[in-house]
Amino acid sequence: MLTLHRWDPFAEISRITDEFNRNVRPARFVPAVDIYEDAESLVLRAELPGVDPKDVDVSVDKNVLTVRGERKQQRSEEKEGWHRVESSYGQFTRSFTLPQTVDSDAIDANLEQGILTLRLPKKTAPQPKKVAVSVKS
Repeated sequence: MLTLHRWDPFAEISRITDEFNRNVRPARFVPAVDIYEDAESLVLRAELPGVDPKDVDVSVDKNVLTVRGERKQQRSEEKEGWHRVESSYGQFTRSFTLPQTVDSDAIDANLEQGILTLRLPKKTAPQPKKVAVSVKS
């Protein structure tokens, strides 16, 4: 007996795209970052869902702030039972040039509920100095 199946071109395109992305262009995790400024500091917020704090490294070298880490895959390599995997995993690095007004020795880092918040305090502005003028006779 011959069984006919309706061919769905959109499902086939989706299947081919998924196969291509899985084999040719593996997804890479790149955290989204928001940066804003208030009166006392610059604040950088990076989205790191599922990233363990021990897998995050924040460093400053020559006014370049670098956030490195790894989002590890939580599932086993067995493909049985999985219908779709769209989450991206792997190592990531994001770097930002800091303005001269940031006190890089006083950066505060906190990872809570998948959001890394870096508070980069501004240096206090140098105050004008009064120079005494002496009179020579």
